[in-house]
Amino acid sequence: MANDNKVSAELREKFGKGAARKLRVLGKIPAVIYGHGTDPVHVALPAHAMTLLLRKANQVLEIDLDGTTHLGLVKDVQKDPVRQIIEHIDLIVIRKGEKVEVEVPVHLTGDVFPGNNVDVETKTLRLLVEATHIPENVVIDVSGLDDGAQVHAKDVTLPAGAVLADSSDLLMVNVYAPRGEAEDEAPAAE
Repeated sequence: MANDNKVSAELREKFGKGAARKLRVLGKIPAVIYGHGTDPVHVALPAHAMTLLLRKANQVLEIDLDGTTHLGLVKDVQKDPVRQIIEHIDLIVIRKGEKVEVEVPVHLTGDVFPGNNVDVETKTLRLLVEATHIPENVVIDVSGLDDGAQVHAKDVTLPAGAVLADSSDLLMVNVYAPRGEAEDEAPAAE
């Protein structure tokens, strides 16, 4: 795990809407770390560093709290709907080697058979992976697929160590030929 995911946190003593606003004015984000039967720990994280780190999905952070390092998986990020600033973060405590269930974005590569269109039916895929080795995405190659071709979750090549958590019959990609105007006009001419 890279050191660029390391952030320093401060323990929070005050709670509520007013205390959270004061933290945000100081350039910090209120957060809570919980899981594995531990009591929730309320912390303040640096806003700028967290904004940069949260550009990627499923971030695992090394949180330094008073000299103790905690591994945390970002579970939920609450944003202001208008200003799009981060208002609160929920982190789940994880341990190295532990498997977690995450949603990973799907990316397509290649071109289908000429004249066909591609519909991405499912934009993410749920995987069970080691917490410290979460893939950035899952790649589906659609090269040469023709009208009527479908790619299901069971057909996707998963990253090493990943196990499919979604249904194996989940439709990921559908390839179809567009209906042309000539086909629509043919019955009318008869």
